[in-house]
Amino acid sequence: MNTLSYKTVSANRATVNKEWVLIDATDMVLGRLSSKIAYMLRGKNKANFTPHVDCGDNVIIINADKVRLTGNKENAKTYVSHTLYPGGQKHEPYLRMKSRFPERIIEKAVRGMLPKNRLGRQLFNNMHVFAGNEHPHEAQKPRKMELN
Repeated sequence: MNTLSYKTVSANRATVNKEWVLIDATDMVLGRLSSKIAYMLRGKNKANFTPHVDCGDNVIIINADKVRLTGNKENAKTYVSHTLYPGGQKHEPYLRMKSRFPERIIEKAVRGMLPKNRLGRQLFNNMHVFAGNEHPHEAQKPRKMELN
């Protein structure tokens, strides 16, 4: 019996195969979309997934302003931030955030699903969110992916 077939292959920065993926967020539910993006950023969709290595793809999300929520979340959801001063807690409703910064809605959802460490911060930089239909990453020739 060949013992080499039982070796566990661990990916590293040199052996990882990173691709560019384009996702259209039009009429997609925010939570379901975000979990799939986080899964791809982490690299769990690949056979050579290694937990401590950035082996995920670079993900481009377009039409972030057309993402949707289910139920009454559109009226009830708020985003909380803090200025780090006493009494500096701020609440921003979903609809106001969507009109001002539609990219941040997807960014905040995905960031909450990534690891809270150095690797998670590095993985977050592999995601590029754009409110409109155009993006400046055409030179990377991203592969269009349907998540439905």
